[in-house]
Amino acid sequence: MKKITSIFLISGLSLLGSNCGPSKQTLELMKSAKEVIGIVPDKMPGAENDTAEKIALGKKLYFENALSKDNSISCNSCHNLENKGNGTDNKQFSDGVNGKKGGRNAPTSLNAGFHIAQFWDGRAPNLMEQAKGPILNPVEMAMPDAKAVIHKIKGISEYAELFKKAFPNNKDPVTYDNLASAIASFERTLITHDRFDKFLAGDVKSLNKAEVAGLKTFMDTGCITCHNGPLLGGNSYRKLGLVNEYDTTDKGRYEITKNKDDIHFFKVPSLRNVAKTFPYFHDGSITSLNEAVKKMAWHQLGKQLSDDEINSIVTFLKTLSEN
Repeated sequence: MKKITSIFLISGLSLLGSNCGPSKQTLELMKSAKEVIGIVPDKMPGAENDTAEKIALGKKLYFENALSKDNSISCNSCHNLENKGNGTDNKQFSDGVNGKKGGRNAPTSLNAGFHIAQFWDGRAPNLMEQAKGPILNPVEMAMPDAKAVIHKIKGISEYAELFKKAFPNNKDPVTYDNLASAIASFERTLITHDRFDKFLAGDVKSLNKAEVAGLKTFMDTGCITCHNGPLLGGNSYRKLGLVNEYDTTDKGRYEITKNKDDIHFFKVPSLRNVAKTFPYFHDGSITSLNEAVKKMAWHQLGKQLSDDEINSIVTFLKTLSEN
């Protein structure tokens, strides 16, 4: 992580300056935030190979209930995009086939393709591999195997032409890999942009005085130790309960690597749209953003924040919502 400059020691007063323009402190804060965080890119890695036909197929598959054993669950069921949805279902644990529930909170599908890996434990290296998982998971969509999935999709007549258009060079385009590849292509379009991006691009008026002060509090407190990069997270694994223990039996990334050093390590979640992607943490145990900030400061940084500090940080975090 880039070195944090002395700007974070400045007084929070006069951050927005006078009518003549932004203050020197605000401009320095903007510069430092851009260095440590940065603007969300316009395209995700791999998007250069996507076509309109693959994206259209992927979108249809994303909303396709037939990908589940009893035709009741789609990708969108747990990662809702309808009516300006935030890519989650806002439930502690999502509902699967026959009402079964998993043991981890469903992360948002928005901006997911920018992450270093998928799932809380990083077990899928990319969106395509992630898309394959829930369909065959007995707790989620519960299809018995990939062969059964393709047999079912081939039984829906409209998909034959859609797959042919999306994969014109394939003799038999309706395959499980192509299905997952198409869903990934669609998910690579799920990019958010918000007022904070505008601020980092130089539009100082995009944030008000309290929001700029909240950014400073966020950075001074040390939140950017983990929540850095364009997504303010999604780019590293950290131990949950680094300073003060967090009560969980979930061993996190250890279940994948079997490395004892990875016990209780989880992928750091992105803070983009965080005000809307409650409940929080891998266990979905916290519904309030204020409470989530308070707990993370204590467990990860060993700090007991005042209500004013928490409110200030939350004021900034709300600028990360796209709509």
